[in-house]
Amino acid sequence: MVNEQKNSPSQKELEAKKDAQQKKTDDKVKDKKEQEEELSEEDQQLKSELEMLVERLQENDRQLHRPALEQLRTLIRTSTSSMTSVPKPLKFLSPHYATLKELHASWPESADKKLFADILSVLSMTYAEEGQRESLRYRFIGSTEEDIGSWGHEFVRHLSGEIMQEYEARVEAEESVEDLLKLALEVVPFLLKHNAEADAVDLLLELESIEDLPQFVDKDTYERVCLYMVGCVNLLVPPDDIRFMKTARAIYQQQEKYAQALNLSIRMRDMDLIREDFESANDPLLKKQMAFLLARQQIQLETEDSELIDCLNNMNLSKYFIALATELDVLEPKTPEDIYKTHLENHRMTFSANVDSARNNLSASFVNGFVNAGFGKDKLVVPDAESANNWIYKTKDSGMISATASIGLILLWNLEQGLTVIDKYMYSNDDNIKAGALLAFGILNSGVREETDPAMALLTESIESGSVTIKQAAIFGLGLAYAGSAREEISELLLPIVSDTALSMELSSLAALALGMVFVGTCDGDITSTILQTMMEREDSYLKDTWSRFMALGLGLLYLGRQDLSDATIETLKAIEHPLGKQAEVLVEVLSYAGTGNVLKVQKMLHICNDHIDKEKDDDQHQAFATIGIALIAMGEDIGSEMSLRTFNHLMHYGEPVIRKTVPLALGLLCASNPLVNVLDTLSKYSHDNDNDVAVSAIFAMGLVGAGTNNARLAQMLRQLASFYHKDASSLFMVRIAQGLLHMAKGTMALNPFHTDRQIMSPVAVAGLMCSIITMTDYKSFIFGRFHYLLYSLVTAMYPRFLITFDENLESLPVTVRVGQAVDVVGQAGRPKTITGFQTHSTPVLLAHSERAELATEEYISLAPVLEGIVLLRKNPTAMMEE
Repeated sequence: MVNEQKNSPSQKELEAKKDAQQKKTDDKVKDKKEQEEELSEEDQQLKSELEMLVERLQENDRQLHRPALEQLRTLIRTSTSSMTSVPKPLKFLSPHYATLKELHASWPESADKKLFADILSVLSMTYAEEGQRESLRYRFIGSTEEDIGSWGHEFVRHLSGEIMQEYEARVEAEESVEDLLKLALEVVPFLLKHNAEADAVDLLLELESIEDLPQFVDKDTYERVCLYMVGCVNLLVPPDDIRFMKTARAIYQQQEKYAQALNLSIRMRDMDLIREDFESANDPLLKKQMAFLLARQQIQLETEDSELIDCLNNMNLSKYFIALATELDVLEPKTPEDIYKTHLENHRMTFSANVDSARNNLSASFVNGFVNAGFGKDKLVVPDAESANNWIYKTKDSGMISATASIGLILLWNLEQGLTVIDKYMYSNDDNIKAGALLAFGILNSGVREETDPAMALLTESIESGSVTIKQAAIFGLGLAYAGSAREEISELLLPIVSDTALSMELSSLAALALGMVFVGTCDGDITSTILQTMMEREDSYLKDTWSRFMALGLGLLYLGRQDLSDATIETLKAIEHPLGKQAEVLVEVLSYAGTGNVLKVQKMLHICNDHIDKEKDDDQHQAFATIGIALIAMGEDIGSEMSLRTFNHLMHYGEPVIRKTVPLALGLLCASNPLVNVLDTLSKYSHDNDNDVAVSAIFAMGLVGAGTNNARLAQMLRQLASFYHKDASSLFMVRIAQGLLHMAKGTMALNPFHTDRQIMSPVAVAGLMCSIITMTDYKSFIFGRFHYLLYSLVTAMYPRFLITFDENLESLPVTVRVGQAVDVVGQAGRPKTITGFQTHSTPVLLAHSERAELATEEYISLAPVLEGIVLLRKNPTAMMEE
């Protein structure tokens, strides 16, 4: 009985299962029937019609073929269906695909056969085997008079995909690709007409014939095409990147958009193209705008027009900057105390409140210089120049050099006033003050050109005769004043100093550095060979000198951004057995690929950082340069920068001490004047590191990251650091300098080397940043030693972060602009907004690192391709008519 009870439920279960299975099979049959019934009358009719047409094609009567094919063609073309499903005619023809292929093969050559091939080409899009490229094969057999676009967009895209695959296969087999190119050039106009600019560019890129693009582009499509092409440049391998830029420039030239073309020529650093662009513009106002673009990049062109010469030489930069300051109401000079806000530092200051130590005064001189940079007035140095109780005498020895040089920074770009103020110090009996005055001349002239060349005359004289201190300052001053100008006289003057082995390493290295800054990115052969020869001839005891790193930097700067042009130099450096050879090799390589985002080079640098070197036996300085190199190569390209931030995190955990102390500097370079919250937090953590070297580097990096942004969060961090290090004089000195950088020019200037919508890298700015960062790799000898004035190398990277608008007579013209976070709109459909979260201001306005501006009204047309820096406006004729 018990057993039966146990069994009974299982029998029930079995029966239930049987029922369920029966039901399932019934449902299936039902579904099939329903599906057939579901075909509406129209679909049923279409299906039978298609089947009849296929049968007709199988009959022997030739007369019936043509009408049947034409009917098929019409049906396929006119079938519209939803985006997601296969068009009905293609769906119903699927069972007959194989039959139709066999049938096509059996027909003799005729016009009908060609039309048949066209239809098969479309069918192959859905039914052919992967990788067979049948659509393409039938397209070649088919009739060529049919317009390719008439079969619809999806077919064209499918075909272009097959063209790319076929091209690759043929190139590998070394067969002819003529017919493919011909077909591609039929596809491209269709893609351009139908808003698929990206597809057209990709197709030509794969077929390696991007140069054929300009003939198809017109005034409606050029903007999107060029935007996409320029957006691709960072992601392409050389030489494709240059070909893309050249083609985009050709399109801009063809559309007479010379300012946009000029920006691309500047990116390629091709002087002939730059000249051609500048000359092709006939509109005098556009020419002025282009002169401002060239001046921003410090490129000199010869021209007769005196107005243009003023624009090209940046002669009025000081005037414009003061106008901005007046508008923003920040003319009032600030004292270092206004920046430190010591009353907010929370430690008992009883014993050190008024200690007038030379060290404190030196840091105050730097802060005072950076904060009042370019304003022409301050409360410490300039006002009481005559009095005996001058501020400069409150510093001692080499401190006087930096204190005097800060005058050049305060009067930055203002040559007329600057020369008279600094001149007084030239007659001092103290060599340090005299040296400072010479350096001040160099700083004053940085980024502006004057026809009479006052700096050249004054500094040359001192280099020829003067004490070592004066010579050093004068050489460095020349480097700053003429950075990027590639003036022959300077190489004639400084090359003998580089090659003279009797001189101290300090002078030779400084001369090499100055030459690197003046001839930045020119690949100058004479200078390269002189520096290489000096490295080979000097004795090891000299090469050991910590100054030698500047010789290597000077050599590297010559190849800045020039990619593989430095290969020969790198090979030569391998022959130098001294560790300096390896350091120079790394520096030359990373500087050559600066800002390119080249992944292979970043990997190479990581490999170098991976070696564990025994400090007693070998020199590990080159690892520090490799670490900086990662940031240098990755900057300017967003994805690369983010990836390198993660890499730095790893290096910080697992790297050797020499790498750890360099990582913060690399972060500073990567995010100059771009205070990202995560980077600030990381640096804040490092600034309390147990290793004092790491802490000092991190403090300086905080200054670089916040330079000129007045970032309140960072200001708070630095105040806390000041109280944390209040007993450690040298770390405190660095905190003060970071505070000075943070409030640089009261928050109106930035150090970031990328401008014009972060597209163009300024070689001069990179040179200045690199010089200060390489100085920091041995800050004990330089910054805390006698050569703190090397920090002034940052002046070449300092530039107002303004947008200032002028009318046709270069008079100020306030207009309303919207300023917001820049949005990447490459390849997006329609007319997407280029900025987000904007606020409307009246010019002049300040732009942060990731911001973009656009005109709020249509009343004016901007002549600059990007609203940044100095922009000229012209009344919009169409807007006038509407009024």
